Amino acid sequence: MSTDVPTPPIAERRPVELTAHGETRVDDYFWMNERENPDVRAYLEAENAYLEATLEPLQGLRATIFEEIKARVQETDASAPAPKGDWEYFTRTIEGLQYSVHCRRPAGTPEPVDVDATPGIAPEMIVLDENVEAERFEYFELGGFAMSHDQRLLAWASDTTGAEVLTVRVRDLTTGADLADEIPDTYYGLAWAADGVHLFYVKPDEAMRPYQVWRHALGTPVSEDVLVHEEPDERFFVAVGGTRTQRYIFISTDSKTTSEMRFLPSADPTSTPQLIAAREQGREYHVEHHYTEATGDRFFILSNDGGAENFKLCVTDVATPGREHWTEVLPHNPDVRLDDVDAFSGHLLLSERADGLSRLRVLDLTTNVARVVDMPDEVYTAWPGSNMEFDVTSVRFGYTSMIEPSSDYLLDLTTFERTLVRRQPVRGGYDPEQYMTKRLWATAPDGTKVPMSIAYRHDTPIDGTAPALLYGYGSYEHSIDPGFSVARLSLLDRGFVFAAAHIRGGGEMGRHWYEHGKMLNKRNTFTDFIACAQHLCAEGYTAPDRLVARGGSAGGLLMGAVANLAPEQFAAIVAEVPFVDCVTTILDPSLPLTVTEWEEWGNPIESWEVYEYMCSYSPYDNVEAMAYPAIYATGGLNDPRVQYWEPAKWVAKLRSTRTDGGLTLLETEMGAGHHGPSGRYASWRDEARVLAFICWQAGVVRA
Repeated sequence: MSTDVPTPPIAERRPVELTAHGETRVDDYFWMNERENPDVRAYLEAENAYLEATLEPLQGLRATIFEEIKARVQETDASAPAPKGDWEYFTRTIEGLQYSVHCRRPAGTPEPVDVDATPGIAPEMIVLDENVEAERFEYFELGGFAMSHDQRLLAWASDTTGAEVLTVRVRDLTTGADLADEIPDTYYGLAWAADGVHLFYVKPDEAMRPYQVWRHALGTPVSEDVLVHEEPDERFFVAVGGTRTQRYIFISTDSKTTSEMRFLPSADPTSTPQLIAAREQGREYHVEHHYTEATGDRFFILSNDGGAENFKLCVTDVATPGREHWTEVLPHNPDVRLDDVDAFSGHLLLSERADGLSRLRVLDLTTNVARVVDMPDEVYTAWPGSNMEFDVTSVRFGYTSMIEPSSDYLLDLTTFERTLVRRQPVRGGYDPEQYMTKRLWATAPDGTKVPMSIAYRHDTPIDGTAPALLYGYGSYEHSIDPGFSVARLSLLDRGFVFAAAHIRGGGEMGRHWYEHGKMLNKRNTFTDFIACAQHLCAEGYTAPDRLVARGGSAGGLLMGAVANLAPEQFAAIVAEVPFVDCVTTILDPSLPLTVTEWEEWGNPIESWEVYEYMCSYSPYDNVEAMAYPAIYATGGLNDPRVQYWEPAKWVAKLRSTRTDGGLTLLETEMGAGHHGPSGRYASWRDEARVLAFICWQAGVVRA
């Protein structure tokens, strides 16, 4: 490979003084916030050119990894059909095409779906072909897909910039043509009324906060749409959705710590939404509707009322929805986090977390007996599948592990007999017996045991010589569950150990795990991750000079923090759309989503303690004159969640400050947002570039 070293761009320093609580911080690169400034675009383009020039020696490896991913994926494929009334729905992918084709066929059509069948050939019909809709755009993402109750109409929404601003359209499935109705500037969330005429949707405010629910009547101008609900409190997001029973429409209003829900009959869409329980700070609840002739209309409610940190399950009649009428069904369990509930006519399917793993439990509503669904592996992930029907005796659930491809199972709710419906095909002779996965426990500085899920080939030496990738997130109670990845096989087959660190701030170990990794406990997230890295090295899975760390978004903040706290522990760090300029962002309530984040990170405007604490770990503010690992950061120009300038400023400051002259790279998607490029082939190419960089920095290849 070439030994020529490209010259990195050097960003001009234009100091700006930023003041909070009487203290002044100097930001040399604040000018990068000026999206329309030609200098900003020129700098981002120069960084992209530098990245391509730097990684040019890896072109062969990038191409090889891309072809490996492509060769393992069954490009022409079909998902397991999910029944709903007279139809069953599934998606197809077709070799050479970027996007999915959404199809349906009459219920009861003999299994299995022929993966080589031509979409749209009877009895199958195409509902929506994303490839056709994406033809005119560089970026395309399906953001909504809702079928009317009679399954004659499809409401669908698309994002064509990556900015997550959607346009809603309605398709007549008898003709295949879209109606004249077109609703611009919407957010995620669609719900049909029973009449198939009224459609509920969500609109965001200027800060991209979903704050309004509107009602549209087909065939009428959008200007005549009716505002159904508006949330003035900037901490709260609004959402809308229908129930599995199709009898009600829910409007939920949630902050990071508090929730409130309303409902209205689907058969009476112009009625006023009725409040279930008024918001009380720190109280959260989630509602699922249930109806049979024997039980009548009732709500099952997950609630943290009364100190139920890990939530409990209650029930009440729809006619008396208030808190004072809630009757406990399942009590709070300090060792089991009750995450969600799916209601069916005779059973509830409960999603839980215990011992750091997801699990499913079935509650028989006749006997009131609950039973856990057994799983075969030590480290796995299980979740409810696509279950669109209410009156059923069997349900779908999904299952995967780090070495087992995703599978769809049908579970008999009475006998617990399970039937494999579909397993993700992996081409090229993949044999899971060649790999192993297990759970490790690291010890944090405060003595807390932190779980990790790891995977590697059986022939990988565990003597400190193997390269490794450690992934982490640790925010918003979001759990990084162990799952299968076709792309990851390109690392494992090159001798890598892959590890996911289940650090505090996530939800893997229950609500307390989240609480101990947020606000003024946020540093636990970073020190947990470092402890996991040290444990991998101490146990012989890898060594610091071949260990790479990776994380995105809030996990990118994690990457920036550990780069400052323990740079000697990593050979390289990949920080994707990283939230690294967190203090400046959280101090600016005019930015998208800032106010809603105060319940996750704290409000540094009102609290000196929060401001001082955030300043102590903010990656951008704590860049020092010292040696750093190689850094690969990414951003999206249209990203509404983490603004493009956060990674751009961070890279500029790192390059001008670090003392070792090490590699600092920035890649900005100029036509995409938070989720990177759209389309599966574009995503595979993007992933191949990152994996090639990881291989290079872990010493697997030279450049």
